[in-house]
Amino acid sequence: MTHWISADQVFDGRNLRDNCAVGIKDGVVTQIKATDDLPAEHIHRHHQGIITPGFFDIQVNGGGGVMLNSDPSAAGIAKIAAAHRTFGITALFPTVITDRPEVLDAAVAAAIDAIGIDGFAGLHIEGPHIDAARRGTHAERYIRPCDAHTINLVRTLRDHDIPTLITVAPEAISVSQISTLREMGVVVSIGHSDADAATTQQVIGAGATCFTHLFNAMSPMLSRAPGVTGTAIASDAWCSFIADGHHVDPTMLLIAMNARPTQRRMIAVSDAMATVGGPDHFNLYGHDIFLKDGRLVNTEGALAGAHLTLLEALQNMVGFGVPLETALQMCGPNAYDLMGLDTRGMLINQPARDVLALNSDLGLIAVGIA
Repeated sequence: MTHWISADQVFDGRNLRDNCAVGIKDGVVTQIKATDDLPAEHIHRHHQGIITPGFFDIQVNGGGGVMLNSDPSAAGIAKIAAAHRTFGITALFPTVITDRPEVLDAAVAAAIDAIGIDGFAGLHIEGPHIDAARRGTHAERYIRPCDAHTINLVRTLRDHDIPTLITVAPEAISVSQISTLREMGVVVSIGHSDADAATTQQVIGAGATCFTHLFNAMSPMLSRAPGVTGTAIASDAWCSFIADGHHVDPTMLLIAMNARPTQRRMIAVSDAMATVGGPDHFNLYGHDIFLKDGRLVNTEGALAGAHLTLLEALQNMVGFGVPLETALQMCGPNAYDLMGLDTRGMLINQPARDVLALNSDLGLIAVGIA
């Protein structure tokens, strides 16, 4: 028996549709119809607001008081995923950043053990193969060139059919290594890099298809030197970004979005740390990181990750002037497209427990509409 929930607006994963209803059968969304087309005898309830698939975040360093680097275990991943689910993130990539080799080993083992955990959708390896000049909060002492050990770890992930995203700097990886990763089905993203435009374009040609947190930790765009930033904006590659208003000025973000040749290829990420759904401080590399005026900073006052959810990113983007439909695409469907998981971002066939009900102000009313 199908039951129906209508809403002022329904986002189907591609388009924002007015005055529609979703049909749910056996706990799964199976149909979307115009409310006026529902048979009169069908009893349904109305939601004043928006129905949308749950959000998908491909860069989550931590949550619920846990950092993946500090607790690289299936239990740690489960805690991170549970914390973010309360904010509407129903799928995520826990992200392991630059650290000791044994930490990366443990994170890969944890990802394999985490198969089947609610919300776990794959692993993002961000570093250690980056440029020290653009390391951001990553510890310089652990930065190293890409080697056979990392390639073999990633191969293990892919042997278990775990979607894998790896952020590297062109300076720290060879073209042949990128080709090897691409042949495995790994998505290679350029980030934490001081490369010039020519080097960056070479890596795109080798198979890199994404840029990690546009503008942040990458060589800037100048009038005679596009750098990683300008090359990213002018390319057809995907670009992730952090829409907290601290990492990127809203005007710069809008300029980048409007300048891109393929405007849909923008992905909102949180770059969230342990403070999301957790205490207001945590330890990273033996140093205290804490919240100050909505920003995560280290003892020197420098940005150290983000205290952000994709729900807040959605609200921020709309406040910046991004159309709601576009902002919703950037909070899930575009990331699924990047990872080759296209259909998972669509409302049809979505488990009703992973569908969000938002109010007209984009506040979260419920995770799950069954």
